[in-house]
Amino acid sequence: MSSLLFRLGRFAARHPWRAIGAWVLAAVVVITASAAVGRDLEDTFDAPGLDSQRAAALLSDAGSGDAGLTARVAATPRDGGETFFGSPAARRALAALQTELSQLPAVLAASDPAGGLRDGGRAAVADGTVSPDGRVALVTLRYPVVGKLGAGDLEDLKGIVSAHADDAVLRVEAGGDLFMSFEEPETGTGEVIGLLAAVVVLLAAFGSLIAMGLPIGMALFGLALGVSAMPLITYLVEIPSWAPVIASMVGLGAGIDYALFLVTRHREQLAAGMAVEESAGRAVATAGQAVVFAGGTVVVSILGLAVAGIPFIAAAGIAIAAVVLIMVAASITLLPAFLGLAGHSIDRFGLPWRRAPRDGQAPRTRRRWRRWGAHVTRHAAAYAVATTVLLLALAAPVLALRLGFPDEGTLPGSRTERQAYDLVADGFGPGANGPLAIAVDLAGDTSVVEPLYDAVTGDPGIASVAPPRIDTEAGVAVLLAVATTAPQDDATRATVERLRSEVFPAVLDGSRARAHVGGQTAAFADLGDRVKDRLLLFVTAVVLLSLLLLTVVFRSVLVPLKAAALNLLSIGAAYGVLVMVFQWGWGASLIGLESSVPIVSFIPMFMFAIVFGLSMDYEVFLLSRVREHYLATGDNDGSVVRGLAGTARVITSAALIMVSVFLGFVLGEDPTTKMLGLGLATAIAVDATVVRMVLVPATMKLLGDACWWLPAWLDRLLPALDIDGGTAGGVRTEARGERKTSLPTG
Repeated sequence: MSSLLFRLGRFAARHPWRAIGAWVLAAVVVITASAAVGRDLEDTFDAPGLDSQRAAALLSDAGSGDAGLTARVAATPRDGGETFFGSPAARRALAALQTELSQLPAVLAASDPAGGLRDGGRAAVADGTVSPDGRVALVTLRYPVVGKLGAGDLEDLKGIVSAHADDAVLRVEAGGDLFMSFEEPETGTGEVIGLLAAVVVLLAAFGSLIAMGLPIGMALFGLALGVSAMPLITYLVEIPSWAPVIASMVGLGAGIDYALFLVTRHREQLAAGMAVEESAGRAVATAGQAVVFAGGTVVVSILGLAVAGIPFIAAAGIAIAAVVLIMVAASITLLPAFLGLAGHSIDRFGLPWRRAPRDGQAPRTRRRWRRWGAHVTRHAAAYAVATTVLLLALAAPVLALRLGFPDEGTLPGSRTERQAYDLVADGFGPGANGPLAIAVDLAGDTSVVEPLYDAVTGDPGIASVAPPRIDTEAGVAVLLAVATTAPQDDATRATVERLRSEVFPAVLDGSRARAHVGGQTAAFADLGDRVKDRLLLFVTAVVLLSLLLLTVVFRSVLVPLKAAALNLLSIGAAYGVLVMVFQWGWGASLIGLESSVPIVSFIPMFMFAIVFGLSMDYEVFLLSRVREHYLATGDNDGSVVRGLAGTARVITSAALIMVSVFLGFVLGEDPTTKMLGLGLATAIAVDATVVRMVLVPATMKLLGDACWWLPAWLDRLLPALDIDGGTAGGVRTEARGERKTSLPTG
């Protein structure tokens, strides 16, 4: 493969405008097609086989509005002295608001609190449209299922809320499923902050404005193309609206990292006197081959999310994988074209306080890292024990990990969804923000409805139950129950489980009828349980894949096992930090988090897939150099020190870029984005510092030559793969083949 990559890189450098023109044409086609025929991204949380999904299917079959989306519009008089909207002006304003909302194009039905106020409020309180204290009126809007709606329907509702912002009579706020499905996460801030940080790191690493600009330009180009393609990918799978944020986070960091590896190799070769086109080709054949391998590993790891059995998680994985693939393709085609255009001017416009690598700066950096590597290997046992204890301590809070979904109560207080959530909770009780939709498949037995209603009403975790609605034609009964606790409370999840395992069986024993608990609260709890059930399978699959790939690459048994164990430690430490910050609230205010929240159920899976793949970049980059020196010298200890010295600067620079990009997203408003940004930043920081710079050299020193042991029978079975690109264009760049036959192989 190195020969093919060499020719590809040299061609792009020799004919830069052809390569750039091809990318520009592709971008124009994709962006134009996306704008013309692309579909809106939307959030669906369906997962086959879940009890809540069965409830949703029954509601849909019955044509119940409970199967579609809802929005809640909460209104309260500006005059705090009035109760039950006692002033005529407040009643008129509420009636006008209800009329205005019911006339929205996609609304199927709207509750009418104003109508229930005519008898003094008793009817309105009874049907749950006005709070018992008379302070809050609730207009519930029922919409069709997601496929029949679009982002424009949310904008119509938000327009009405905005129009009442200066209303002197009523305060109006809104929230609900419609917002969760179509409110796109804030974008731009994280990307800009991450880019600025990357600019600073690249300037420090390269000391040249032109060298810094090449990775940034390539990453931005690839990111624009990848994100623009998502509305087209929705023709194949339903991409969630939050997927572009995660894809931008991962794609931007990975793209800049890949370009950093290539540009570093290219500049070293130019400094050695190589021609521009030849150097670009060799950089793609060597560092580019590692990029292809590492990027492919990231893609395979992320696509492994399909084992979760949750379609929207798999779809988001496809979106992220597509962006990473585009970044890999840009690294081996678009970037060498940029290198060809820059030519020997790549080091121009250097910073005045930095000297170019050819003046000796890089060797001095290598000497410092060589001293560090020698120090670690001299005290290998102490460093191995100390860092392992540190990582285990950071990972310990994982034992308290609680999976769930942050609701609107975790949003910033400035958001209308949060204000509506607080109004509803204060007026109707905490459980009103996540009602449970109980769907009963009657199977011809309508006699179970009343006993079931009485049993659910009598459960200690249920505050109220609306009168049952029976659709005799569809054979479905619907009960809307409100829990006594908030949607995210553990007690609410316990109530759902008790209804399913105790209350329903006690009533329905001997009957063919079956009851299922649906609604957003139950659905999110079920999704969390599904992820827990599949997480071990997913982790095992990804670890086994990485073991296989590393065994092929490094012709070793212990190196892959060591790499997998250390990756698990770094990811475990990141999980522990998430628990400390988001569940326990340690330092939560520093990242703008107003309350503790459960860990979003799909975050651990996404983190594992992304981090395990990205860690492979650093593992391959470091160990390929170590193995290269070992094949040439047969000295394991010296090879570890020399390999670390030759790669540490690039690895730490790449990791700093990645961490900066991820931390940029922590400053957004969405708790899920904060969670993933902090988790990925922590995992990469730990992996590139504690693991790569301390644990790897310490453990390899302790293992000695056994690191490179491979049974002879396995050596014969494994395919030959030279990840470092030992040959480029038919010319061997490293004389190390003679040593290979003398390695211990059995």
